[in-house]
Amino acid sequence: MSITRRTILAAGAAAAASPAFGQESTFRAAAAYSAERRGISMLVMRAGEVVFEDYPNGGAADRFHELASGTKSFCGVIAALAVKDGLLALDEACAETLHEWRGDARRAITIRQLLSLTSGLAPGRIGMPPGYEEAVSTPLRDAPGAVFQYGPAPFQIFGEIMKRKLAASRQNSDPTEYLRARVLAPEYISIGQWRRGRDGNPLLPQGAALTARNWAKFGDFVMRRGERFLDADALAANFVPTRANPGYGLSWWLLRPGLRGPTRSMPIDAPADLARRFDVRMAAGAGDQRLYLIPPLETVIVRQADGIIEAMLGRRRGPAYSDAAFLRLALGA
Repeated sequence: MSITRRTILAAGAAAAASPAFGQESTFRAAAAYSAERRGISMLVMRAGEVVFEDYPNGGAADRFHELASGTKSFCGVIAALAVKDGLLALDEACAETLHEWRGDARRAITIRQLLSLTSGLAPGRIGMPPGYEEAVSTPLRDAPGAVFQYGPAPFQIFGEIMKRKLAASRQNSDPTEYLRARVLAPEYISIGQWRRGRDGNPLLPQGAALTARNWAKFGDFVMRRGERFLDADALAANFVPTRANPGYGLSWWLLRPGLRGPTRSMPIDAPADLARRFDVRMAAGAGDQRLYLIPPLETVIVRQADGIIEAMLGRRRGPAYSDAAFLRLALGA
C-alpha cells in the first residue's frame, strides 16, 4: 500500500473514531485540564509527528521527569525483543532460568504470567521494589494464572531472569543496557536516568526518567513500528488481557470495562464508550504519569505531572485526575 493511500485510510479512520480529533481547541482544553491537576507536560504525536505541546507549571521540553510505574511497560518490550533474539519464550517456565524454583510450586510459573501480574507470587509493596535476589525468594500465594496482584516484585524477578539470560549469551547482563542498545539508541530515544536499587541492579518497576518527547517516541515505536524490530506475536501479547484482569496485558494497561486498577487508592477509570471507539493502551505511573497509545488514530499522548511522592503516600494535592475526562477532551469525544 502506498504512503498516500495509507495516510488517507488513517485519516478516514481517525475521522470516524472522533470527528473533532485533531482540532487545536480540543488539545488546549485537555492541556488546561491537565495543568489544573499538577500537569507539567502534555504532548500529542500523530503518525510520528508532534502536533501539540504544552509545558505548564515549570515543565519544559528538555525536562527529564520520572515515570514512576510508567517504567514497568518497558518490560513487555524487553520481553518481545528477547523473544526476537531467541533468548526466551513467553510461555517458558521461569524455573528454566531460576533454578531456585525447580523444587517447589513456583516451577509452574511462566514468563507470561510473571509480566501479566498473574504469577500468584506475593507482589511486594508498591513503591518499594526488593532487590533482584530478594525478589526471586518471593513466596507463592495463589495458583499461577488465577489472580491479578499488582506490585514490583514480578518485574524485579524478570530483571534477574534477563540478567542470567544475557550473561549466558555472553552479552552485557544489564537488561536496561540491552534495551538501550537494541531499541532506544537506534530510535534516538534518550533516558535521563534509570535509578538502581541497593543491590546495584536497575529498577524495572520504576525509576526511568524521560522527557515528554522521548516518552512519546517510545510509544510511537511500540504502536507503529515495533513489529519490524521485535517479535510480532510477543509484542501483540503486550496488549492481550487476562481473565484475571480484562484491563491488563503484559506490563501495559488496557482501558476497557472490567479493568482492575493498582489499588483502591490508585483507580483507573475505563468507560465503555472510549474502549469501544479508541482501543487505548496505556503506561501509567503514580502522580498520574501517562503514556496513551491510540492505534485507530495513529496517535500517542503523553501527560506528566508533579506529585509522585505525595500520590504514593495517598496525599494528593488539588483536583483529582481522570483518564476518561482527559481523553474525552483531548480526543473531542
